[in-house]
Amino acid sequence: MSDRPQEPGLTSGDPLGPGQDEPPRQSAAPGEEGSRTAAPPREYGGGYTTPAPPGAIGPPGYAGPPVASGRYALAGWWSRVGAAIIDGLIIGVGALLILVLFGAVFSVGFFASDDAGIASVVVGLVLGSLAVAIVSLLYAPLMMARTNGKTLGRMALGIRVVRANGKPMTFGVAMLREVAVKALLFGILSSLTAGLASLADVLWPLWDDENRALHDFVVDTRVVRD
Repeated sequence: MSDRPQEPGLTSGDPLGPGQDEPPRQSAAPGEEGSRTAAPPREYGGGYTTPAPPGAIGPPGYAGPPVASGRYALAGWWSRVGAAIIDGLIIGVGALLILVLFGAVFSVGFFASDDAGIASVVVGLVLGSLAVAIVSLLYAPLMMARTNGKTLGRMALGIRVVRANGKPMTFGVAMLREVAVKALLFGILSSLTAGLASLADVLWPLWDDENRALHDFVVDTRVVRD
């Protein structure tokens, strides 16, 4: 029987104990120290010998904002509103310039007579209003098709519109989103609901899990940070 003293609290039959038949540890030959690869250290589990339960080591890290199509971070509500305001100001200034231009050109009728001048100015304003409507409707689709989802306002706020299927933004999809749905469909619904439809469309991103407005549901688009 071995005369080696037992460690306190451990017996020779204990699987964690040294055991009676433990072979003697051999020392490394000269020059072999450091040549043996040490066993990799075990990962720290917060004091647990088994995998630590959820939350035992600490709260999970923040995973960041949700993404669309696995590549983009969703844009916030304020950035969408800010971009819409900037685009509205651009369209408004452009509309004013168009009306002034048409009014000045058609005011030449006053050289003939006052009646002719008034009639020509009215015609000029009507044509100018038509030009404003066309420019206002085509502004966003044309810009979005050329920049893959951006307008001047969205460029200023660093956001863009993307399609959920990952395909590039085309003029047809932009026309569907900006004109057919936002301008016409929600314009009609808003007139029938005393403006509530447009208000709901604007506010919907505040509680939607993907920051979608109602018109985004119709055309399956997202607004993301560029």
